[in-house]
Amino acid sequence: MHLRSRNAVLRQTQHVAMPAVHRKRGASGTSKSIKMEVKTEAMESLNPKAEENSGFKEEQLGVVVVPAMKLEVVETGSFVKDEEPTVGIKTDDEANSRKMVKKSKHAHAPVNWKAMWDGIAGMRAEKSAAVDAQGCETFNDMTLDPPVRRFHVLVACMLSSQTKDPVTAAAMGRLRAHGLTVESMLAIKQADLAAMLRPVGFFNNKAKYIQQTCATLQSLYQSDIPSTYEGLVALPGVGPKMATLTMSCAWNNTVGICVDIHVHRIANRLGWAKTWAKGGKSQDPEKTRKELEDWLPREHWHEINVLLVGFGQQLCTPLRPKCDSCAINHLCPSAFKKASP
Repeated sequence: MHLRSRNAVLRQTQHVAMPAVHRKRGASGTSKSIKMEVKTEAMESLNPKAEENSGFKEEQLGVVVVPAMKLEVVETGSFVKDEEPTVGIKTDDEANSRKMVKKSKHAHAPVNWKAMWDGIAGMRAEKSAAVDAQGCETFNDMTLDPPVRRFHVLVACMLSSQTKDPVTAAAMGRLRAHGLTVESMLAIKQADLAAMLRPVGFFNNKAKYIQQTCATLQSLYQSDIPSTYEGLVALPGVGPKMATLTMSCAWNNTVGICVDIHVHRIANRLGWAKTWAKGGKSQDPEKTRKELEDWLPREHWHEINVLLVGFGQQLCTPLRPKCDSCAINHLCPSAFKKASP
């Protein structure tokens, strides 16, 4: 039997991998991924033990573990900005490495929205709806002086609220025949202006708002219109939809999606928004605008208004929509349903 010396010492090092990823904030406001690996070192020593066996004593080897913790920090990963959400993907289990991948910008876009968009565009290819011939964009007359041209667009947008395009176009014709400038609108009596606007929806209020707006334009903008959304929406009687449409048509600057009742209704029918107020509650197109802008690519923001308004005027009408004639009825979640928006 081989006996080992009592004073012999066996030193053995055990490595226990305890991977953990921590976030360490740097001075520049960024974060760094840190993998910490803990190593433990154990000491084994001889522990004499007497034991009787077949008439003689034999020294057995015992083990006493004395932990000595040793910490090593191994840096992995890369710097990433805190405000950019990332998803860790393990690409190598043995190396425990990570890739930082940005989330998709349009991850929650409705299913089949592009197919529906293309289908509607195909049905609207002839541009034969009322909005195509009499919408606010048609009053952007390039033969006029720029300030006057932009003023015409603003007035048309103000009149279009709660009013059908043919009625708006007829009122604009009467105003232009009278002479549609900031100065001429201030010179006319409010009652006479209201008579020219009739039967535009809320024609009395709109006559008042037009004259109040003209006073502001004359005193603050040299009879031109504001070139910013904030300036437009601050004018009397000009809401978010009018300001957005005016920026797009008069200044060729698309700052948002123009959502009227047609866009509000059709976006909810198509499943592009979930903002339709049920039970007779008042509708809020602004909620639809925010939802659409959250996922719709910006290059479509300008055209969506005319596209859906014309679609709503000809096929996807408020009452009894013509689903039988619609080329996307196989994609539309509201097709042939009586209780659709």
